[in-house]
Amino acid sequence: MHQSKIAGIGYYVPKNVYTNNDLSRFMETSDEWIQERTGIKERRFADRYEETTTTMGIEASKIALERAGITAKDVDFIVFATLSPDYYFPGCGVLLQREMGMGEIGALDIRNQCSGFVYALSVADQFVKTGMYKNVLVVGSEKHSFAMDFETRSRNVSVIFGDGAGAVVLQPTDEPGKGILSTHLHSDGADAEILAMYYPGSHANKWMKDKPAFPDQELGGLFMTNEILESGAALPYMDGPSVFKKAVVKFPEVIKEALTANNLTEKDIDMLVPHQANLRISQYVQQLLGLRDDQVFNNIQKYGNTTAASVPIALCEAWEAGKIKDGDLVCLAAFGSGFTWASALIRW
Repeated sequence: MHQSKIAGIGYYVPKNVYTNNDLSRFMETSDEWIQERTGIKERRFADRYEETTTTMGIEASKIALERAGITAKDVDFIVFATLSPDYYFPGCGVLLQREMGMGEIGALDIRNQCSGFVYALSVADQFVKTGMYKNVLVVGSEKHSFAMDFETRSRNVSVIFGDGAGAVVLQPTDEPGKGILSTHLHSDGADAEILAMYYPGSHANKWMKDKPAFPDQELGGLFMTNEILESGAALPYMDGPSVFKKAVVKFPEVIKEALTANNLTEKDIDMLVPHQANLRISQYVQQLLGLRDDQVFNNIQKYGNTTAASVPIALCEAWEAGKIKDGDLVCLAAFGSGFTWASALIRW
C-alpha cells in the first residue's frame, strides 16, 4: 500500500473584515468581551449574494491544484466537508465538480462540522493508500454569516464564527516515512443536543425537550414551520461551557493517541494545528501537552471559527509562513458538534 501525501494546499478568505467593534453595531457586545472569552479580534464574512460555500471552496482548490502541479481534469475524486452547504441537497461536492469543469468523478460530502476536514482527510487517505485514486481533492469550506443571528440574544454564538475555505490535494508517495502516518476518528452522540442546529430537520421533535408547535395535519408540516421560525428555534444552539469542558479532554486525548500509534511523543511534534474553536481551548491544550508557542499555530484571532475550513486554512497559513518545512512532524486535531473528534499525524 502507498502512503498519501499533501501535494498541494490552498486557502481563501473573503475580503470583508468585521472586527469585534463592528459587531457592537448589531448587538450588545464589545471587543473586550469577545476577546476575553474567545481570543477573536476579527473575522471575514463572504459577500452576501456573490460568494457561497462552493465558490470559496473553488478558490481554495484552484491554489491547491496549481501547487500540486495538476489541473481540475486530473482530479479523480472530491471529498467536501461543510456544515453550511449551498443547498440542503445536493451537496457542495457536485457543484464544485460542475463549476471547475471536472470529469464525471465521484463527489462525497462530509457532515462532521468542526472535525469535518480531518474526517475528510482520513477518507481521502484510504482511497489513495489502496490505489483506487491518485489525485483526491479535499475541501473544507464554510459560509456562516448568511445564517447567524446578529442580535444580542445570540451573541454567545454569532461572535465566534467566520467564513472561509481551505483545500488540499492528496497524492500517493513511495518515499519512506513521509505523508499521512495515521488518522484517528471518534464520536459520542450522548450530548449531541448541546451544540446543534435543530431545524430544518426530519426529527419532528423526537429528541427535543422544548418542542415548538407543528401544524395539526396528517402529512407534511414537520420540516420547517412559521412557529419554528417565529420562536427562534431554527437558530444554532450552543452550551459554550459544556462544549469547552469536553473539548479540553478530547483534544489532548486524540493527539496523544496519534503519537502513541506512531511511537512518538509530544516532544516530537514540530507543529500542532488545532481546529480554531476558541483560543482558550488551544492555549489550555498547549499547556497540557507542554508545547512551546512555536509548536502551535493559531489564527482564530483573524478569522474566528470557520469550522470545517479552520484546519486547512491554518495549515496553509503556517506552511506559507515557513513554519512547516520538509520533514516536519505535523499534527492536526479537531473537536466539534456531534460530538466528533479526530486527529491526523503527517510527516511533511
